[in-house]
Amino acid sequence: MRACRAGGLAADRRGIARPGQEAEVPRAACPAHDARAETTRRGRPQTLSRRAPWGGAAALLLAALLAGCERGPPPPPPRYVVGEPYSLGGAWSYPREDFTLVETGYAVRLPDRRAGRRTASNEIFDPDQLMGAHRTLQLPVILRVRNLANGREIRVRVNDRGPMQPGRILGLSARAAALLGLAGEGAIPVRIAVDEAPSRALAGALPNREAAPLEMAAAPSGAVQREALPPPPGARQGAGRSAPGGAVPLAREEFAAPELPPNKLPEQVAEYPVGPIRILIEAGTFFQPAQARRQAQGLAWAGAWVEPFGIGRDMQYRVRLGPFPSLAAADQTLAQLRRGGLPDPKLLID
Repeated sequence: MRACRAGGLAADRRGIARPGQEAEVPRAACPAHDARAETTRRGRPQTLSRRAPWGGAAALLLAALLAGCERGPPPPPPRYVVGEPYSLGGAWSYPREDFTLVETGYAVRLPDRRAGRRTASNEIFDPDQLMGAHRTLQLPVILRVRNLANGREIRVRVNDRGPMQPGRILGLSARAAALLGLAGEGAIPVRIAVDEAPSRALAGALPNREAAPLEMAAAPSGAVQREALPPPPGARQGAGRSAPGGAVPLAREEFAAPELPPNKLPEQVAEYPVGPIRILIEAGTFFQPAQARRQAQGLAWAGAWVEPFGIGRDMQYRVRLGPFPSLAAADQTLAQLRRGGLPDPKLLID
């Protein structure tokens, strides 16, 4: 037996390693000796790998486990929300629930270019779907949006707050803007109306953390019945009347729940005739004509006038300015009104 110096430790007869001694190891049992011999035979150096065959797989498994540990809790599910007053773009907005809203104004394209952002109702915004943003409506809500310049109308799922620009009533995703004919960073005159049935279905189906459920005990109730009474003395019984008998249960009316709209609305474009467009600004609405006239006098420099609308006790008076020759001219007057302290002037189409 030859002594192999590859180890640096030797063993005595009891098998205990001692530093500085050589261990007599059989040639076949010494991997370093065999490697040197293999190098000599082939004429080129070889490298011994001391890594375990399962080392790579173990590293990948460990990395996967660490990645799983770094994941946070899942995002909250979509919800129904109205929300508190907020300031956006220098203007205050006061959200409210309204399933009958119809209004006109200008719509712009939202700046989002990629999907993935969470909206105010915890839905995922996708610019390639028919989505939008409104400043005050409940979320989510389904709107019918018509371009008053070309007559095109589509349905849009509004699930976020916006747009940022004052004087604009609706923000549109890139796909919704394209279907309505809005190109670039401009604005289009629109008429928007809440699609009531699907909007109420969303309000009833999605969780609402703002409204705590009321715990009410149900009152005991019995079956509603009717009973055929005999005719009074001396009266004749008409043909077709049922003879006196037992109680007959009344049929109960069943109302079908409104159908939920799909998360991805279909791209259905309707066409409507186009009429003239007048750009106006509404400065305020009053129940008393004297108050409306007082505000109009204060805005005489802008050509304000009072317009009554409604019938009977529902008569109201609104103060309006315009019509304006262009959107730019209306925007300039709108900015002057805001700087003058007018809280909520509205740009609209008549």
